[in-house]
Amino acid sequence: MSIEYNPVGWFEIPSPDLAKNQQFFQQAFGFEFEILEMAPYTMAMFAADHSKPGSAGALVQGPDVEPATVGVTIYFGCAEVGAQLEKIAAAGGTVLMEKMSIGEHGFIGMFLDVAGNKLGLHSMS
Repeated sequence: MSIEYNPVGWFEIPSPDLAKNQQFFQQAFGFEFEILEMAPYTMAMFAADHSKPGSAGALVQGPDVEPATVGVTIYFGCAEVGAQLEKIAAAGGTVLMEKMSIGEHGFIGMFLDVAGNKLGLHSMS
């Protein structure tokens, strides 16, 4: 089977208070954002290099945007899950699941951002 593209092309994280959630991700991960106004929505797009593997996405604020703790989970890659969970907690996020081994596939952890979205982390160490 030949794969010509990554199967996930875009994700959106609901953020009723866009500025607050953007600040959280900047503090916890060091992410940079580009703001895009698409009335009635405002997006804070994660800076991305589209020549590298992975998906791009944005924090989104709008009239029908609601945070979620059930359903699809987006996992952010990081150098080391335990250390990243500490940064998340220091930035105001809530750790839901401490670093857990998934065998040869690395490690995962789970957290809530300051908007209340359940998100995950993944690392190989």
